[in-house]
Amino acid sequence: MMKAVPNKNHSLLWFGPIAALLLFTGIFAIGLMTPGYSHIRQTVSELGEAGSPGRIVFSVLLSIVAACLIVFAGGVARTLREAGYSTLPAYFVGAMAISAAGVGIFAYPHPLHNVFGMSELAGYQAPLVAALVCRTASNARQLTRFSIVMYALVMLAIAANLTTLDRHGDLWAHIRPFYGVVQRLLFAAWFFWCAGYAALLMRMRRPG
Repeated sequence: MMKAVPNKNHSLLWFGPIAALLLFTGIFAIGLMTPGYSHIRQTVSELGEAGSPGRIVFSVLLSIVAACLIVFAGGVARTLREAGYSTLPAYFVGAMAISAAGVGIFAYPHPLHNVFGMSELAGYQAPLVAALVCRTASNARQLTRFSIVMYALVMLAIAANLTTLDRHGDLWAHIRPFYGVVQRLLFAAWFFWCAGYAALLMRMRRPG
């Protein structure tokens, strides 16, 4: 017999998709209020850099997104615990929340901006951890497959973003005019995983 994971956690899990919606809607809106800004060529951090007209709004946006991710992480932990699995994925989601808040609060060129930006690499491992936690569970095969696919996309996006380390390379020369898109693809992959993971957790059933 299988028991459904309690619905009381569903309200917390919804904060994963909400965080994704807020982030991309907010980024687009702040871009509109920034003269000459290009979502195709420019990085997201440029929206909130020191002296930018969207500096405060950007900081508030990322703080709210971080708060949503914390709530989502709480929902993930409770759902996994009640389903009999490790809560480790929730900690990686929480790590991303801390990184996002730090990126927003410490505007570029503050030295901590890049520190928090690099720390996002920990949060980006959340899909892999989610897949490993449920890899042997017969009632979570779809969740595991989805997380593996999304983790592969996240890794590919990270590799594309790392072309900035070789500013004189041929690959960077091709990516540079579209770097804003490349960076957003990384965010899109991870936050799409959040939304999909939330939906699959809501459907998860546990032995009983």
